[in-house]
Order: sequence, then C-alpha cells, then structure tokens
Amino acid sequence: MSATTPQTRSTTSSLSSARSARLLDTRPVWLVGVLATLAGAVVTEAFGLIARGVGVPMEAASPGATEAAEIPVGGFFGGVLFWSVVGIVLAVSLARWAKRPARTFVVTTVALTALSMAGPAVAPHTATSTQVVLALSHLVAAAVIIPVVARRLSHGRP
Repeated sequence: MSATTPQTRSTTSSLSSARSARLLDTRPVWLVGVLATLAGAVVTEAFGLIARGVGVPMEAASPGATEAAEIPVGGFFGGVLFWSVVGIVLAVSLARWAKRPARTFVVTTVALTALSMAGPAVAPHTATSTQVVLALSHLVAAAVIIPVVARRLSHGRP
C-alpha cells in the first residue's frame, strides 16, 4: 500500500461529491425538491426510529383530542412528504418569479420551520420527550432539505 492511497481516496471522494452537486445544479427545481424531500424523509424517519428505540413514547395528540394516538412507523416519513409539497411548490414559484429565489426560499422556509415548532410544543396529552423529538424532527428534515433546494435555486433558472 502506498503512502498516497488515503489522499487519493479522499480526492476521488471529493471529486465525486462535486460532480453530484453540479448534477443537481442543472436539474429542474421540482426534481431537486423531490430528491431532497426523499432524503429528508428517510433521515427524519431514521431519527424517529432511533428515538423510538431508546424508549421515547411515540404517542401524540392533536389540539382538541382527548387522548394521544400512536405515531406509526413511517409517520415521520409521511409527514415530511406531505408538508414538503408546499416547499416544492414554493421553490418552483420562486425560481420562476423571485428576484433572489434562493435567499427568499431560505428565509421563508426557516420561518415556516420555526413556526412548525409550535405544533409539538402545544400537543396535548403528549410526553415532553415526545414533544422534543417531534420538534427536533422538524429541524432534521429542514436541515436536509432546505440547503439542497437553496443551492439549486442559487444556480439560476432551470
């Protein structure tokens, strides 16, 4: 084994990552949004499964409910898919009509993510640990999806 093998692997990995990033920069905004959403949904579901695995009760109630209901396996994934449709429509609209689509997307989606934290905070009949996991899951999804879509929006029109 040569002394340059680790460096060569690192360089190859960096080139591959750069090539993948450039590939996303040229794809339609809606497609990048869908791919980012799928990645965000997988990561968020994994986060939820880990929380479930360490003993966080996965039961929450909606406002007005009299008791908590179980959050099913796949619930985090489905929630990310459902709500990301709004983000994809927003991204496509901004790409078409906004003067600075990436900045507008980031500001809007960060504000919406912050607003979404209110839901878990006021969920009745829900354990505090579950509320924390639910709130953090919003941040996990946002941390995966927002940067990818914003990067695509920063590279101009489709």
